[in-house]
Amino acid sequence: MRGLTATLRTLHHVTMVSNQSRCVWVLLSYRIPREPSTPRIAVWRKLKRLGAAQIGDGLVALPADARTQEQFEWLAAEIEEAGGTSTLWRAELMSIAQEISIVDALAAARSREYVEIAHRARRERDRLTPTANSKAEIARVVKSLRRELREVRRRDFFPPGERDVARREVDLLASEINVVSGATS
Repeated sequence: MRGLTATLRTLHHVTMVSNQSRCVWVLLSYRIPREPSTPRIAVWRKLKRLGAAQIGDGLVALPADARTQEQFEWLAAEIEEAGGTSTLWRAELMSIAQEISIVDALAAARSREYVEIAHRARRERDRLTPTANSKAEIARVVKSLRRELREVRRRDFFPPGERDVARREVDLLASEINVVSGATS
């Protein structure tokens, strides 16, 4: 194990932990009034979109870097504007087993998302028939799937193998545009 902290790389708005031995985390502790429910739901959706690990009621975590800290800072401000309270922390877990559990949970959540994208790309490829509209339809689906891949990748801090599988499946679907073009010419 090298060092106490994980090395974080930020490329194209994507943070990946390249050394999973230990990680510094940014934590957001928050409370939001029950009513109105709209701000509470908005915070929950943003946390889900960020890929935050739910540590406990009102306590979430992300691997610490400038991007994730800034996102939590913005979210903390929104929480306070909604009449809630929030506190940001940087921390390391004392227990390696607990850290592994959080890392595994985050990786498993992203893995499920990648598997779903790969399945959708395969289903689309399996249902293709060479028609005049197929090329435009495939292009639309590929664009949508690639957008989803980018969104998942933004919250994928501990990349699972399923990421490469999903990307390959989408690329295979994209290659069908040339096959369909040849069949309809």
